[in-house]
Amino acid sequence: MTSTIPVSVQDRLGLPATGGRRRLVGAHLVDSLGTGLLLAFTVLYFTRTTGLGVAAVGAAITLARLLALPTAILTGPLIDRYGAKAVAACGNALSAVAYGGFLLAHQAWQIVLVCLLAQAGAVAYWTSSTGLVVLAAAGGERTRWFALVQTLRNAGLGIGGALGSLVVAGSGTGGLRLLVLLNALSYAGATVLLARWRPAAAPGGPAAPAPAGAPPGAPAGAGGYRRVLRDGRYVLLVGINLCSVFGSMIISMLLAVYLTEGLHQPAWVAGSLLVMNGVQVVLTQSLVARRLERFRPTRVLAAASLVNAVAFALFALMAGAPGWAVPAGLYAAMFLFNAAETMATPFAEDLSVSLADPGLRGRYLAVYQLSWNTGQALAPGLLTLLLVHGPLWPWAFLAALAVTAVPALLLLERLVAPVGRSAAPAGAS
Repeated sequence: MTSTIPVSVQDRLGLPATGGRRRLVGAHLVDSLGTGLLLAFTVLYFTRTTGLGVAAVGAAITLARLLALPTAILTGPLIDRYGAKAVAACGNALSAVAYGGFLLAHQAWQIVLVCLLAQAGAVAYWTSSTGLVVLAAAGGERTRWFALVQTLRNAGLGIGGALGSLVVAGSGTGGLRLLVLLNALSYAGATVLLARWRPAAAPGGPAAPAPAGAPPGAPAGAGGYRRVLRDGRYVLLVGINLCSVFGSMIISMLLAVYLTEGLHQPAWVAGSLLVMNGVQVVLTQSLVARRLERFRPTRVLAAASLVNAVAFALFALMAGAPGWAVPAGLYAAMFLFNAAETMATPFAEDLSVSLADPGLRGRYLAVYQLSWNTGQALAPGLLTLLLVHGPLWPWAFLAALAVTAVPALLLLERLVAPVGRSAAPAGAS
């Protein structure tokens, strides 16, 4: 992908070296493209093809996601034993089978089953994906790789979502079945690309020092999850990430209903804000990561949390703003939210790797992924419940979480001070 770009230009753009890693890049893009095709139409697909109501379908999907919560914990030991690439490929293969099963699901229990398999495959893949970056990164480019993965994901989801909308608009139920089939094929294609990728033997970045809970002289891999949970630094990082997960859920769970029901804005405004999110992240993610890579990850994450708090406060203020000011305020708030996302994502992922014991990296990343899964399971009910009590409450809650994360990050910085930066900027390596 970027191997044909001159090194100096590649460095200024904040892009990592992708020579020998194009299959990995392709796997990320194909995976996200297929997911984007169906992402906004899962509930619609089952209501149109099964005869079940929206509430029944929603309950089935929620149950499936709750049942899939332990998947990350089960995935961690597999990563430690078989490696991130093998587990990620198996996760994609499971997702391909699951989405193929969507075509055969006609009853509520069948929806629970196929959605459980799909969620388990997704969790296995995303738990392993951080390890894929560790295998791919070289010369201190880990942060840049995380930025590239985030860019590819947003680009794929955006393009897939647009194509999915066109297919559904022109074909009805048949178009929905076609999207499911294409999504299953995309996961199969990503599986093949990952299986054929041959990473270099040595991952980038130095090993982290032994966690606080590790006894002196403990062999790599000893202690299992008990050792992870005794590592106070990592548990603190997981708690901080859980706070950020709630904020990230405004895109899928809060924004559209707040705009249409709370602010009485037309639905296209919510759609335009979602498009703005994808476009801004795709165009700026690598550049932002390049500009910030000389700073400590904890400082970048603290700054991103403050930017998020301002964005949430601005969203809340729109409930009492005059009508002429609402559109401008919404786009300004979305710009800040997107900026915080581009600041935080690669550095949070980099920190999750830097603080993990290499001998137990799979288990560490599984605990980190559990914060994502837990937040994604709890956020829909909690945010909508707060919204029922008033349009300001969900934004006040999210702003409070963002502000609370700042002192927690500064505490984490003091705890990891001996570690310093996990990797030097690519330009200095």
